[in-house]
Amino acid sequence: MKDKKKHERTRAQESTNAIERMYITMRHLFNRGFYKPMGISGETLRQSLLLLRPEIYGSIGEEKAELDGLLYVMDRLPMGIEECTFINLTSDEGYSNSHFKAIIPEKRRRNCYRIDSEQMNIEITRGRSEIYDILTHLTFLFVESHKISNRVIIDEAGSTTRDWIKLEKAVFSKNKLTQTEREIALSHTANILGRTFNELTEIYDDFAVASQPERLLHIVYWLGKLAIEEQINNNKRTVTFSPVLRERLGHHIHGEIWADTIKNVLYKNGLLERPIHIISANMHSVMNTLFAPTALKPLMAKKNVFEVYEDLSKGSNGELRDKVTKEALQNGMVFIPDSSGTNIDVQIFDTDKMDFSKTDIKINKTLLDSEKPVVLVMDYAFGEQAYETIDELLKPYKPKGKKVHLNVASISIMGKAGILEGGKGDIMIPTAHIFEGTADNYPFHNELSKKDLEGQGVDVYEGAMITVLGTSLQNKDILKFFHNSTWSVIGLEMEGAHYQKAIQAASKVRGSISPDVKVRYAYYASDNPLETGSTLASGGLGTTGVRPTYIITRKILEQLFN
Repeated sequence: MKDKKKHERTRAQESTNAIERMYITMRHLFNRGFYKPMGISGETLRQSLLLLRPEIYGSIGEEKAELDGLLYVMDRLPMGIEECTFINLTSDEGYSNSHFKAIIPEKRRRNCYRIDSEQMNIEITRGRSEIYDILTHLTFLFVESHKISNRVIIDEAGSTTRDWIKLEKAVFSKNKLTQTEREIALSHTANILGRTFNELTEIYDDFAVASQPERLLHIVYWLGKLAIEEQINNNKRTVTFSPVLRERLGHHIHGEIWADTIKNVLYKNGLLERPIHIISANMHSVMNTLFAPTALKPLMAKKNVFEVYEDLSKGSNGELRDKVTKEALQNGMVFIPDSSGTNIDVQIFDTDKMDFSKTDIKINKTLLDSEKPVVLVMDYAFGEQAYETIDELLKPYKPKGKKVHLNVASISIMGKAGILEGGKGDIMIPTAHIFEGTADNYPFHNELSKKDLEGQGVDVYEGAMITVLGTSLQNKDILKFFHNSTWSVIGLEMEGAHYQKAIQAASKVRGSISPDVKVRYAYYASDNPLETGSTLASGGLGTTGVRPTYIITRKILEQLFN
């Protein structure tokens, strides 16, 4: 038993060291300006990732290809990146005003531009976390590509197997593949990837997009082709960081523009000096909670409130969502679409213009009439970007040279997180945020407690949470250590410590906002990385996330309005 514990601890320590090495290396490569992921300069990143074997990248350490991890990564990188030898990370440098068409990945809002057949530019506007995210994904992608080339190169001259020749023929076929042709190509691809024909057919449609139904074949071919080029002709793929990105990073350029735009809208609408309640959440749950009862009255009469929320969350119900949005815009909501590059939209709700007699949440009318609070909902930030945005938002505003401190009454953070006890859809209430890879921890008084959210059909857990440097770097050994040690961590997410650091700086150090500002944090579980088959790469939450999202939203609003 003792030996097992010792081994577990050692593996957790190895993993922690690997993450620290990756971060130091990424910062070094960024300062250097370029590197070759499969060359000597990228070796530390590759070795660290292979030592870590993060849950999200499944079988990265084995000879066979990793399919779920590949799908997860390709959904977060631009279409066509597998064909590019040169990947250039840039700041917002004006490509949106050019003939280049922005390519936005399926699951990450970032602008990417295909410059020519060999080069892809990826715009970084969300800070270091975004760079770490992309470099980790690229390292995974290139490691996988070399597994392909190792299986298809027969000799030093670069001759390839029959499977590879057949895959190439299918990829370059001018005609649409018939089912027979597709299955023949899949049979050859299965050999190349070391996977079964059945595994490939099961995941095939998940890769397909309207413009490229045979996308999986395409990805496998181009990853392999560029890896063969690297091994036979030493034509290495290169990642570069533009000089402007290197100069701008860490200077809150996008966050400052974003925050000034919001404060300007508050000022113009006469809301700057009213009590302001900031909520970091999605762009639908607060609006739906406040306005669905009036906008969808007939539906509300027939269905349970959570069933209505589920209907609103279905992709096919655009008409229902439009009704709620229209109702909100006519009754005190102002929408600020992002134009700063942060990719964080904002909604402002003026409670003075809202008719609360029609809502179905508890309110204190006397309080609302006297204080007329303003609710400011901002979309989710990404990692370190949480610090940049809240730090800038809490700074005083200077209209016409006069310094105005924002009357921030509360800051509520809700979001998705990985859970370490319990499962998808459960709720976590943090009592502190521990920042991974540092000695920093942020204890705070959370206005939300476990008993506030219990008894509504969802399990609730309370305890410390860890703010990780990247969800794609976590493995079971590290997570087990955090969960089983005296830290007793209940979950992991990417923004909590960054938000709390900004709030503490503004309230207790700079004096920009009241030291008595109330804070609320609550997360619902998107996955349990300690359970096999329950990681983020195993697919989305579907409607499982609807109930916990709205339980949290309703409780936050009830506390604000009472």
